[in-house]
Amino acid sequence: MLYTQSFEISKTVDNFYNIYNEIPHQPSVSRVSVDEIPFSISFLQHIFGSQVDLGLDYLKILLENPTQILPILCLVSKERATGKTTFLKWLKEIFGLNMTYIKGDAFGSQFNSDWASMLLIAIDEVFFDRKEITERLKYLSTTNKDKLENKGKDREEIDFFGKFILCSNNEDNFIQIDENEIRFWVLKINPIKVENTEFLQNLISEIPRFLSFLIHRKFHSEKKSRMWFLPDEIKTKALQKLVFKNGNKLEAKMVELLYEFFESNEVQEISVVPQDVLNMLNRMFRQLNFSRNDVRTILKDKWKLEPQKNGLTYIRYDIDYSGNFYENNAVGRYFKISKNFILEKYVDLLN
Repeated sequence: MLYTQSFEISKTVDNFYNIYNEIPHQPSVSRVSVDEIPFSISFLQHIFGSQVDLGLDYLKILLENPTQILPILCLVSKERATGKTTFLKWLKEIFGLNMTYIKGDAFGSQFNSDWASMLLIAIDEVFFDRKEITERLKYLSTTNKDKLENKGKDREEIDFFGKFILCSNNEDNFIQIDENEIRFWVLKINPIKVENTEFLQNLISEIPRFLSFLIHRKFHSEKKSRMWFLPDEIKTKALQKLVFKNGNKLEAKMVELLYEFFESNEVQEISVVPQDVLNMLNRMFRQLNFSRNDVRTILKDKWKLEPQKNGLTYIRYDIDYSGNFYENNAVGRYFKISKNFILEKYVDLLN
């Protein structure tokens, strides 16, 4: 912990110079109730939703134990006026010179002297389409050392305790991520219904009381992993959607196709052979580079469906040049895909 009991900075720690900066606001002396910080609490409920208690834990850790490793917090939304930028500005007011903003393209640069010693590194307009950038971000989120690199100077190893906050208008693929990733806490932020032009100033005015509230508040969660939170605690639909969209591209396209089919036709299941699916995909999306075997792999290995044992007559669907589904009769060892299977398993990942 880098603070003394009065929350003033000690400039030397174990005979080393402390480069951590004193925060701009000191906490109120007295205990503070939730009712005394209405703007702060309502705003955090907006940002973290049902995970607001974990969000408060996240901020308490940043304040009291800045060297603790934490997940990469990602705020995403296609809509405007959601409060993402306000959240970053508010954190900047709380943590002052211990926080910085950088653009997404700047993170890919080898020079890092402007952010390597920071507690919070907010990256706005994120779109990391290269896997190596994701890997670098993941490495930095869990390491305690990094190389400080200035232009024209030798690299220098430093202690690193930075926490990353990513903001993006691209919910589906702002970063390359796989289904086993546990470092990301992805939150879909909804638009603010009623705009208050003085809201940030209201938040800032509550900071001393909010800091006191955090200090006296007990943790809702316990440290159960090196990133404090367990993966299941910070798992969200936004994360699942991101993983799905970044996963098997063919599966995502097949789900979109079938979702559109069931929305357009009053049937409860569809019978297909792999070539049927491939034909419809090529009509709907064009220029896809997949084969019948690729489709069959999804149907059998991923979806655990089995074809008919013999070639039987079934209703085959295709898409005409106007984008409408039409049917005819065919014979084959078809797979049956139910509407409930698609809706129950995937509908939340599509919308």
